Formats: sequence, structure tokens, C-alpha cells
Amino acid sequence: MQSFQNQLTMKKIFLPLLLLLVVFQLKATKLDLFFNEADVFFKKHVKSGSVNYAAIKSNQAELQALVNQLETMAVSGANERTEAFYINAYNIIVIHNVVKLYPIKSPLDVDGFFDKKKHKIANEYLTLNDIENEKLRKVYNDPRIHFVLVCAAKGCPQLGTEAIKPATISQQLDARTKIAINDPLFIRVKTSSNLVLVSEIFKWYKIDFIKGENFQDLIAFINKYRKEGTAVSTKLKVDFYPYNWTLNKL
Repeated sequence: MQSFQNQLTMKKIFLPLLLLLVVFQLKATKLDLFFNEADVFFKKHVKSGSVNYAAIKSNQAELQALVNQLETMAVSGANERTEAFYINAYNIIVIHNVVKLYPIKSPLDVDGFFDKKKHKIANEYLTLNDIENEKLRKVYNDPRIHFVLVCAAKGCPQLGTEAIKPATISQQLDARTKIAINDPLFIRVKTSSNLVLVSEIFKWYKIDFIKGENFQDLIAFINKYRKEGTAVSTKLKVDFYPYNWTLNKL
């Protein structure tokens, strides 16, 4: 009798744990599938940082499938999987917003593109600014995020041809940051004028890159990612060139 009761007790403990494990595995499998399908999508439609919006517009099945997955995906905790999910979600929703109204000349042609239009992401209704500021900047405090979130404009860092994935997220963030920082159109060194002209991203999000008000400190961040032998002189004055909001279409 005692043995039978022990078996019942073990079953009561074991079955919920087994169910929890199955649910967790199903969630992990769905998320991995999303990363893989997003990777295929970016590889197919992104080239040299530009997006083939016209091709996506003509056949929206792949994009819509990704958007559908975004809506009900289960993510939790501050970890690589959640971070990678929201980075990809941002870039997919940007493309989705453009495609819905394509052809347009700029994301700014759409009222509330970043701060008003809400999208169902992981069972929450979020704007693009919510994803960037609440789900990424506030949680991870990582300035490299600004080099993988792409706002559909030529002034943005170039969109990569692959999805951000949990297992390689740090390496990918480093790689995209280095690409932007070493792009002469993104960091414009004007030695003859004693200037280094940088993107307004560094002004809008200065708290992520520097402490206090001294933009000269920004050069230290830039040089951390510059190729050997191309460091920006700390004697140069930092200034900002106008942001190019022209659509990053292929």
C-alpha cells in the first residue's frame, strides 16, 4: 500500500514537470523556427543594406508568415533569445510597414511610422519606438543595438543579410557595429577641416554612447570599433551631418 502511494506521489510530481518541459520545448522550437525563417527572408530580400520592397510587395506570403509568428510568440526574461527576437521583430515590422504602403519615398511619409502605429508583438501592442526603447535599450543597455535596428532609411546603418540569432548575437552586434563605424559615409573624417562628422544617431541617443555632455568622448567609442591604423584623432571636433531619410530600397 505504501509503495502504491509513493508511486502516486511520484506521478503527481513528475507529470506536471514533464508537461512543463514539453511546453518549454514547444516554445523553444517555435522561436528557433522563427529565427531560421527570418534568416531566409533577409538573405533573399536584402542586398548591400538595401531592401527589395518591390519584390516583397509582389509576393507577401513570406513576410506575412513572419508577422503572424511575431504576434503570438512567447518570450520571457532578459536573455539572448529575447533580445534577438525583438531586434528581428523591429526590422521585420519596419519592412512590413513600408510594404503596406509601397511605393513611398521615405518612412517619414507615413504618419506615426515609429511612434503611433502599434503592432502585436509577443501578445503586446507596441510601436517601433516601444520595441527599441522599452524592450531593448532599457533592458540591455547596449549601444551596439543601434547598428542592427534599421529604420528603412539610407541614413541608418545598413541592414544585414541575416537574422540576429541567440547563439551568435554578440558576434553579430560587434560585426554590424564595425561595419557602420568603418563606413566612410557613416563616420566622415575631415582632417583638413579638423572635423569628424557623425550620424545624428549619436546625438539622439547620446546617453547610450557617452557620459555627460562632452561629444568629444564619442571618439573613444568610435575608435573601439575602427580598423587598425584608422583611429580617429581625438583632436578633431565632433559634428553631425543631416540624417538621410530616403528609403533604403534596392
